[in-house]
Amino acid sequence: MLSGHIYIIGIITTIQIISFKEVIAIANVPSRAKGLKFTRSLNWYFLGTAMYYLYGESVIYYFKHIVLVDKVLLPFATHHRFISFMLYVIGFVFFVGSLQKGHYRFQFTQFAWTHMALYLIVVQAHFVMNNIFEGMIWFFLPASLVITNDIFAYICGITFGRTPLIALSPKKTVEGFVGAWIFTILFGIVATNVLMRYSYFICPVDDLGANIFTGLSCTPNPVFIPHAYTLPAFAHITRTFYIAPMQFHMLVFATFASLIAPFGGFFASGLKRTFKVKDFGESIPGHGGITDRMDCQFIMGFFAFMYYQSFVAMHKASVGGVIEMAIQGLSGVEQVEVVRGLAKYLVNQGVVAEEVLKCLNGELGPRRR
Repeated sequence: MLSGHIYIIGIITTIQIISFKEVIAIANVPSRAKGLKFTRSLNWYFLGTAMYYLYGESVIYYFKHIVLVDKVLLPFATHHRFISFMLYVIGFVFFVGSLQKGHYRFQFTQFAWTHMALYLIVVQAHFVMNNIFEGMIWFFLPASLVITNDIFAYICGITFGRTPLIALSPKKTVEGFVGAWIFTILFGIVATNVLMRYSYFICPVDDLGANIFTGLSCTPNPVFIPHAYTLPAFAHITRTFYIAPMQFHMLVFATFASLIAPFGGFFASGLKRTFKVKDFGESIPGHGGITDRMDCQFIMGFFAFMYYQSFVAMHKASVGGVIEMAIQGLSGVEQVEVVRGLAKYLVNQGVVAEEVLKCLNGELGPRRR
């Protein structure tokens, strides 16, 4: 995490691929017995297509100020969705062409299973990656809350757990469920207070090469700035408290991690019971597969992204957004006029020297009427 955002993204991508492989594998075993060709190849093709589309969307959105001014990347960026759609259509046509008489039901089941795996794993992992771009805290805090909840659910469960919680997971208890919620909130208060002190964690990514040593700089989101709060008059306490709104948002995150995210694990348990397997794989000796450890993380990351975009994100003009509007909405002549006008404004503000404007006028040619 401290080595930089690009390494975390690489780890998430690896986890995503392994999890997809594990989920597909538990339903793909019969394909070998049926002697069907291309089933596995199509699974990986659809995975590649989904990753191309989702990763491309993220790169274009967060780094459009780089992508849209590059001569090679510009055509791929402006036609990204059409290219992604055509890649999917190719896979769809190939699937239909591979259908074999007597195996239709099985093949369509595999097709549906592949798409379910893409949604449950690849799409949700994509939003986890977006959380990193918005600021490391939006990735680290939700993930650590889930881990903390899992640890204390086990500790509280074996210590004073008596009442079964859900039939899908007989070892889960109500006492462990509630106890873990309390400890997760306490951990969240401490973790949030520490993380929001460092710009490396709260600043959106503008340089994938940044790490804890190079750091990041930005104007902090207002949720990280303490606000003054006073208790209602009936409390008869006139003291003013300074609390960052992020602490209140953390309560929502901790509650979701404790009360809702575990149902991702229950869903995974039901899935394993359906296929009569103990674990999704053996990637982690003694602990099963990667999916067994990530079943709650995916839905938590998805929630964190949706919550951030709905209640925290500040939507304002960006360099990439302005460039995108100019490229897609203006003609070449109009784009030149924008450059001239912006250069003149910067000269008048004393930001750049007047020689820059003269040079631009000379290179761009006479003004067109």
